Amino acid sequence: MSTILRRLPPSEATGLRTGARHSLAEVYRPADLIVLGLGVMIGAGIFSIAGQQAATTAGPGVILSFMIAGIACLLACLCYAELSSTMPTSGSAYTFTYVIFGEVWAWIIGWALILELQFAAAVVARAWGGIAVGAIENFGVQVPQKELVQDALVFLILVVLTGTVALGARIGLRALWIMVSAKLLAIGAVIVVGLPHIDVANFGEFYVPPKTLDTAPATVLEILVGQGQAFGWFGIFAAASAIAFAYIGFDIVATAAEETTNAPRAVPKGMIRSLVVATVIYIAVALVMVGMVSYTQISEDAPLASAFRAVGVGWMVHVIDAGAVLGLSTVILVLIVGQTRVLFSMARDGLIPRGLASVSRRYHTPTRVTLVIGLVAILLAEFVPVLTMQELVVIGTLFAFAFVAAGVIVMRRRMPHLERGFRVPFSPLLPALSLVATLWLMVNLRVLTWAWFILWMAFGLGVYLVYGRRNSILARPRAPEWQPAAGGRHRR
Repeated sequence: MSTILRRLPPSEATGLRTGARHSLAEVYRPADLIVLGLGVMIGAGIFSIAGQQAATTAGPGVILSFMIAGIACLLACLCYAELSSTMPTSGSAYTFTYVIFGEVWAWIIGWALILELQFAAAVVARAWGGIAVGAIENFGVQVPQKELVQDALVFLILVVLTGTVALGARIGLRALWIMVSAKLLAIGAVIVVGLPHIDVANFGEFYVPPKTLDTAPATVLEILVGQGQAFGWFGIFAAASAIAFAYIGFDIVATAAEETTNAPRAVPKGMIRSLVVATVIYIAVALVMVGMVSYTQISEDAPLASAFRAVGVGWMVHVIDAGAVLGLSTVILVLIVGQTRVLFSMARDGLIPRGLASVSRRYHTPTRVTLVIGLVAILLAEFVPVLTMQELVVIGTLFAFAFVAAGVIVMRRRMPHLERGFRVPFSPLLPALSLVATLWLMVNLRVLTWAWFILWMAFGLGVYLVYGRRNSILARPRAPEWQPAAGGRHRR
């Protein structure tokens, strides 16, 4: 038991020169981190989630749902900010857990992050292919053999973006800036063009009387209360749970810590600012969506596009298509970056094969693990019905959120001496509230999702016991500082 609970010393999680076990080039500035966060948090869902939740769950109260979700995610973001300022490492929640709770828990969080990021890349790529085909058809072009064309587009986008990340962080960063800027222009057009068409009467009193659903309970919460409900305050909070999933991604900013200048201060600011900006943008789009059309007339399939058609601005459909394609492109790019950094850290610690922690001499990035991630994403997107497994991405993320919130409380007690570039205010109250909010989001997931997650984690625990426990750098008689040098050769 003492073996699997061994903890990584803080001195090995951080270094003297940069505040991290550094082997990656510094490329990110504070503004870059905001773009990184917006790149992953604002995807195609910004054009649909408000309308879908208003039509089915919350009515005009979806505006309140966005605010509630933003507060819940901000609590988690503050916890990430403190730990990333103390341990600015590419491993993010995995390394935080390694230092605070021990190796087996670190492995479990790392395994959950693999589920989150790897499946997310495949899911988003599959959705990107469908949206790209739809955008082509909206120009009046007939697409023969849609499924085949979609498969080809999914393969193409994953190859291009994997190659972009593998060629170097600077190249990926330039591409990200261009795509995020274009995406924000599209969103700005939606807000500016939609504002004059808002009818205040469509907002009502933000409250619709509750309605009992006829469907069988599917989520943990519905089983606990005995039935499902829509609208009313229950619907507003239920919609907040779904909307919070759209904000998820700020945590990936923490994986860029080893490549960030003055990371202990820059990373917390980058995470918090990107989340605040994303929340404001989501609320603005939601106001336009709900204000243009009554929630009873919103199309669930293409809510924003149909709303613009309803008010006589049909050409905005093409702007929405462009924003959606660009939005999902940046999400895939940042997911690959985040997954690369997490696996790089796990390989560096010996919990997975150390060869994956090699850094290319030419590109100064962990090219080998990037190519592996891209290949797995292609296989999942092409041969697995990943769109039916979206909640697995969410539960993996929330599981890490829970450990980070608890980690802030425990670390304040165990390691009060560690220097922190940011502190969560009103601790332990806010971290405790973050933990409660995370658990609330988790009980809104389906029981089937929980079952698959438990199976995934059980399999991962078996992998750790067979391989990770024996090959960990802490399994050696003396755990010397180990760091991959360029070209994959290890320095000790």
